[in-house]
Amino acid sequence: MQQVLAVQGMVVEDVTVESGGGKFGSVVVATVRCDYRTSGRCSKCRRPCAGYDQGAGLRRWRTIDTGLLVTYLQAAAPRVSCPEHGVQVAHVPWARPGAKTTFLLEDVVAWSAANMTVSAVVVLLRLSWRTVAAIVARVVADLLGRSDPMAGLVRIGIDEISYRKGHRYLTCVVDHDTGRLVWAAPGRNTETLGKFFTALGPERAGLLTHVTADGADWIHRVVAQQAPQAVICLDPFHVVAWAMKGLDKVRHRTLAAAGVKDRNARWAVAKNPSDLSVDQQASLDGIRRSNSALYTAYLLKEQLRNVFAVKGQRGREVLAGWLSMARSSGLPEFLRLAVTIDRYRRMIWNTLEHNLSNAKSEATNCHLRALTKRAYGYHTPEALIAMGMLTRGGLRIVLPGRA
Repeated sequence: MQQVLAVQGMVVEDVTVESGGGKFGSVVVATVRCDYRTSGRCSKCRRPCAGYDQGAGLRRWRTIDTGLLVTYLQAAAPRVSCPEHGVQVAHVPWARPGAKTTFLLEDVVAWSAANMTVSAVVVLLRLSWRTVAAIVARVVADLLGRSDPMAGLVRIGIDEISYRKGHRYLTCVVDHDTGRLVWAAPGRNTETLGKFFTALGPERAGLLTHVTADGADWIHRVVAQQAPQAVICLDPFHVVAWAMKGLDKVRHRTLAAAGVKDRNARWAVAKNPSDLSVDQQASLDGIRRSNSALYTAYLLKEQLRNVFAVKGQRGREVLAGWLSMARSSGLPEFLRLAVTIDRYRRMIWNTLEHNLSNAKSEATNCHLRALTKRAYGYHTPEALIAMGMLTRGGLRIVLPGRA
């Protein structure tokens, strides 16, 4: 029976089938105890300790089902007196401290949650949504406790993601060299990001060489204060997105003033020239002939894209030319954008020189959105962070019994 339960360090004393009127009907109950090597240990540090009392009596831990029957391990839960941690419930080799489920079940839940929807896990393993979320958080905390996810950080990407309605955000930090999500917390302000640098510590913050981010000044301020030696690179996607917003405003303004309705105009000026359809190409040709303001805005957008395509010193020269064109365009949208671009010019130069973007951060954000959609939302940000660390944090979950 010990091999069936797949737990080392315990002795099986009895196995019974209880027929009750509960939601599971009949259940298997295995009465077990720790063997001499694992008994009498602190649940936090695992060191042998003197006994304190017998605790609250027998406890049960849910484990993997036996066939079609829900299965529990049942054992006494004595307390020990630890010199370091005080009075603690004694360690048991089949479960994490404070858990009501076994290692075996929790590892299966964590692997399943990483590879299928939470609703499927709930039905398959006959658990509640909150139980699954709590198990994932416990497994992630256990795995992170065995290694340091922030060790060796040199180049990082910082970005925020909206995870729920009502302007609720997570701030996420990604390692550029491994693509791992290394840290996340609710909020998007200097205080939130300050928590990351507090966890990182001044010594490791001094090892950072590159930080990628969007145009959020609160990120730039914290990085400049906590890691002044790090080069801040402005994400190219966000810079071009600013131009796209300006272009869209010019399109709305000029077409409305001319009383023109062109269903192809939006994509004609927004898409890459090589991706235009025949109708969109015809629309762009019409804009070139009859709407000089919109066509100028289109050319400015394409020229800004070209800045990041050529990179390096040549990119700096193209950017200088772009600023001159934007300032002389007479378009208020691009006059304002020129002021913004000039303000971030040095960060853009860093991007051109070091060829870094926030692409890995954006990929992590897309993954987190997919997790949120797959689970139909999470009750707490901590549950989403735990799932994100489980699937994007480089943590290795192996199904029990597999190599």
